[in-house]
Amino acid sequence: MITKIKKLIPRKFFQLLSPAYHFCLSFLAALFSRFPSRNLIVIGITGTAGKTSTAYLIYKMLNEAGYKTGLTSTAIFSDGKREWLNDKKMTMPGRFFIQKMLKQMVANKCLFAIIETTSEGIKQFRHRFINYDTLIFTNLYPEHIESHGSFKKYKEAKGQLFSHLHRFNNKYVDDKLRVCQVKNGLKKIDYTRVKKTIIVNGDDKQASYFLNFWSEAKIIYSLNPQFAEEPLIKTLSSEFLVKDIVTIKGEVKEVSASGLKIKIADSFLDLSLLGDFNAKNVIAAYALGVSYSIADDKIIQGLKSVKSLVGKMELIEAGQDFKAMVDYSFEPKALENLYSTIKLFSYNKLIHVLGATGGGRDKARRPIMGKLAAQMADIVIITNEDPYDEDPLEIIKQVALGAKEGGKEEGKDLLLILDRREALKKAVMLAEKDDMVLVTGKGAEQFICLQNGKKMPWDDRKELKQAIVDKLCIDKI
Repeated sequence: MITKIKKLIPRKFFQLLSPAYHFCLSFLAALFSRFPSRNLIVIGITGTAGKTSTAYLIYKMLNEAGYKTGLTSTAIFSDGKREWLNDKKMTMPGRFFIQKMLKQMVANKCLFAIIETTSEGIKQFRHRFINYDTLIFTNLYPEHIESHGSFKKYKEAKGQLFSHLHRFNNKYVDDKLRVCQVKNGLKKIDYTRVKKTIIVNGDDKQASYFLNFWSEAKIIYSLNPQFAEEPLIKTLSSEFLVKDIVTIKGEVKEVSASGLKIKIADSFLDLSLLGDFNAKNVIAAYALGVSYSIADDKIIQGLKSVKSLVGKMELIEAGQDFKAMVDYSFEPKALENLYSTIKLFSYNKLIHVLGATGGGRDKARRPIMGKLAAQMADIVIITNEDPYDEDPLEIIKQVALGAKEGGKEEGKDLLLILDRREALKKAVMLAEKDDMVLVTGKGAEQFICLQNGKKMPWDDRKELKQAIVDKLCIDKI
């Protein structure tokens, strides 16, 4: 109904009314669900990369530690009883969905709610009327620039979430971290006040900006053993200083094809997660555990329980004699991290299937991604991803320009295949013993987004596995 009404309103007029429209929707959604975030400890995670992985690590850690937790993220939804793949094709879904999820988490007796919070969601006020208690900043680099207008505006959009922290009263919890409604001021001494807390990646260039927001407690984490917090703390305005700023330092000890070994404070973590970039997500999750005084052994146990991240460097096995991997990475920096990690695996040729999202999203990165793929992969197959209302073939050509600049020749080691299913089949058919087929851009997403809001059911992992099975059947004939 709302979508139909929007179509009747002239575009320029709607843009003028847009802030009020989004604000009112957020209020109505919260009102309809009776402001459920008041009854949960709410953790918000934002940044350019690492949000989904950090959210999932915290989710698993808290649940393993005995604190029932709900989650809304790019990859997974959980209401505390049921866990399912994100089928909304949105990292931060609509306000009514989020508020309904929070309400269900309360009904399911969750203690924590984790919300992966995006700049696009913040821009549309989806964070409003959610009483956040802890905010985590992972990192920031150029992304969604065309949507926001500039890197500065993109950063400021993220900053709106942090300025939102002071809008709500503190919550009080009992010794089991259950939020308690305390009406009598004298009774507050029987409970623990949840401090409004900011947790920031101290190794990021924008750390100072995000620390310079009001909070009652601040935690800085770093994977640099020589990290010195003093220069960073000196950049804080006096009004944003807090009594104790906690710094948590870690160090990557070993990276291999079987996982990570990390030292954080005095603890050693031997994890199954792939990629040194995941160490930042791990230490962010560790910092969250520390902020709620969770026992160190429970934090470590919870983090060690995560064997893999859905749609993130997920290996697909169907009995083939080559490696096959699906990953969500859809922008240059993430691709660079991915390439550096898969080098840990032993393989002959690398066959990379990728595309680029449409809908006007950061067109400038398309040739950059194509060039990266050309430089790192032996064979590049460019295909359709999520075209939205753009011409998918035109998007493919833009990515291909970069691939050609990177040295690939169309028809030889560069293939343009519009149909994503056919692209996966081609990659698998080209794969020989001990090769690697890498498929990026969608991870565990459940749809391909087409024109006029249409969605086609899709799962890269299932499609890639089916392509492998089909090839094995052909080989047996």
